[in-house]
Amino acid sequence: MLLCVTAAGTHADTAVIRLATTTSTENSGLLAHLLPAFEKNHPYEVQVIAVGTGKALRLLREGDVDVALVHARAAEDELVAAGFGVNRRDVMYNDFIIVGPVNDPGGVRDTHDALDAMRHIADSHSLFVSRGDDSGTNKKELSLWQQAGLQPAGDWYREVGQGMGKALQITAELQGYTLTDRGTWLSYRDILPLKIVSEGDRRLFNPYGIMAANPKKYPDANYTGAMALINWITAVPAQHLIANFTINDQQLFVPMPDGIKAQAQ
Repeated sequence: MLLCVTAAGTHADTAVIRLATTTSTENSGLLAHLLPAFEKNHPYEVQVIAVGTGKALRLLREGDVDVALVHARAAEDELVAAGFGVNRRDVMYNDFIIVGPVNDPGGVRDTHDALDAMRHIADSHSLFVSRGDDSGTNKKELSLWQQAGLQPAGDWYREVGQGMGKALQITAELQGYTLTDRGTWLSYRDILPLKIVSEGDRRLFNPYGIMAANPKKYPDANYTGAMALINWITAVPAQHLIANFTINDQQLFVPMPDGIKAQAQ
């Protein structure tokens, strides 16, 4: 049974796996597609805590979850290096895109890369909606501003502290721009008056990884269950499920083959 909970509690039942993950895997419908197949063939119930990547990693660092599925490679590596997470593996990837109003007031469609897109938005003071929640998407957005040599501030820059789905809805209501993962966008695009205005830049590559809480630091964690989930989601049958997950005949996530791993470093 797939559950979505908002906070971690005391963990005593080894038949339960507490999974902290990003709102993108939940909002896109991917977890509802994957986890029943895992639970059907394993003696575990997966409890999902869908939050931003930053909070998901903090939950793992604090020993409040057994496993994390996130998309912020540098932060993931830091957690592993510090000894809080173990057995990190690549799972899949998609990409980020910039979406905005149909009339494109910032002239973003005229740009050729993501950094130019961010500069056009800032230079024109076009409204930009930031998740502002320390998620993987928020981390990527801040990285793009930094690479573009900008520090966004002022009335045109709105931090909303919300997940991706809600941030997209706010962006549509305010007729602004935002950075989103493609998976969540495909789940919402038919109900929002927004269009893709920038995509395809290599800087927008978005890899997802999974790791277990270190059992040496957290002996009460369900390490056996975490590793069962990690081994399953990175094996061929689950990777095929990921590849076959589509919305309106569009693939949302791509399994992580060996040849693409270098880009995730």
